[in-house]
Amino acid sequence: MNRQELEHLIRAAGSITSCRDIVVLGSQAILAAFPNAPEELLISMEADVYPLDSPELADLIDGSIGEISPFHSTFGYYAHGVGPGTAILPSGWKERLVRVEGPGTSGVVGWCISPPDLAVSKLIAGRDKDIAFVRSMLLHTLVDTSTIRELAGELPEDQAKLLLARLHKAL
Repeated sequence: MNRQELEHLIRAAGSITSCRDIVVLGSQAILAAFPNAPEELLISMEADVYPLDSPELADLIDGSIGEISPFHSTFGYYAHGVGPGTAILPSGWKERLVRVEGPGTSGVVGWCISPPDLAVSKLIAGRDKDIAFVRSMLLHTLVDTSTIRELAGELPEDQAKLLLARLHKAL
């Protein structure tokens, strides 16, 4: 997925739900801060999204422009309607959201988790592909280890320990 495709998904999700603000979790949120992110970070064909003020409408997004929908068949990418609890994030993540808005979003605003918060959520998820994603973010200096370590302080102690152990694995 590229930035233009992400903007298209944000616009479509807003149109389907009549919501102006769409939150983007997951790997493709990287496109907000880094529209030309390294190719290995852009292999996903989905963006995890939900309406900021009406997260219960995520199912409508999933059913309308989700996997195996006509939208997916037509464009080759899709939105995965998720809930706010899908990703484990540091407590201050909302203050660090990165805004995506422009001609491609037609008045709908995408609110993407910041690269450091994305790295935290990926490390806590801990799948091999998540560790590799963070390793690539670090390699390309899109995030740094000191910021990730600082964000551990915004997590419950057990999750902070898990985060730091997995960060070590990503290095």
